[in-house]
Amino acid sequence: MKFVLRSLVVIASLALALVAVVLVRSRRTFDAPYPEVAASRDPKVIARGRYLAYGPAHCVACHTPESQNEAVKAGAMVALSGGRPFGGPFGTVYSLNLTPDRETGIGRFSDRELARVLRHGVLPDGRAALPFMEMQNLSEEDLVAVISFLRSQEPVHNEVPDRQLNFIGKAIVAFAIKPIGPSRPVLARTPASGTRESGEYLATSVANCASCHTERNQLTGAYLNAKFAGGMTFPLDKQHVLVTPNLTPAKAGRITSWDEDRFVGRFGAGVGLQGTHMPWKQFQRMSETDLRSIYRYLRTLTPVERDPGPSVQTVAQRKARKA
Repeated sequence: MKFVLRSLVVIASLALALVAVVLVRSRRTFDAPYPEVAASRDPKVIARGRYLAYGPAHCVACHTPESQNEAVKAGAMVALSGGRPFGGPFGTVYSLNLTPDRETGIGRFSDRELARVLRHGVLPDGRAALPFMEMQNLSEEDLVAVISFLRSQEPVHNEVPDRQLNFIGKAIVAFAIKPIGPSRPVLARTPASGTRESGEYLATSVANCASCHTERNQLTGAYLNAKFAGGMTFPLDKQHVLVTPNLTPAKAGRITSWDEDRFVGRFGAGVGLQGTHMPWKQFQRMSETDLRSIYRYLRTLTPVERDPGPSVQTVAQRKARKA
């Protein structure tokens, strides 16, 4: 009995120690360089930032309140006042208010602080940003354009709650989440539209196609298979999930049999599946030249023979397919 009691005491002590470590480490902060960036008032620079925010970068799809859902789905250029909740097994996080309000938005932060969030994934308070937004490889030119546009908006006062993490979420932040910086040398200039280089830049650094068209860990966001090979799931209702298709030029690839005109035409057609998480209305704002660039890049990817299955599957079908 004494041995059992001692064992229970040891287990309880270890559990309390783990809880304490998680709580302390979940509040850790990080150092990262502040890019030497200053917002511009040049109308062309601001227009480029607006094009990115409401088009290929689709910031409007996340940085808007749920009350604006229908307007966003219809393609309206809603103010980027944030507050949209994103729930999961980790808890709930909220998108930030990106308008220049001095109390609740980015008016509180300097251009260099905003640039550090985008470039290095470190928030103004030093915490690591959760890996939902992958803009680290924006060109220097586009980084200035985005910040310049954000500064040019009308401020909207919208107090956004801080992220509300459960113990699992705090443990992930404590041990698995760290700032993610650029994965390659940052481009000074944005590649010329219409080129394969432009398509790679748009698909990997702006539109972030791989972030949805790749299966990822639902807790940490880590990629579980080859990028662009599809298989990420999004809930449609209690019985069905949306499964992203394979975008590589493999036999199972969705666009393997498509020519360039059909690819561009699909974007022009807009929303297909109701409830889809694909920001079709935002991508419809992309220029035809940019869309053709993305197609040309996707066709050069290494084929990955992985068939995620139909776009809509029942939860049971998805589980069986992954078994």
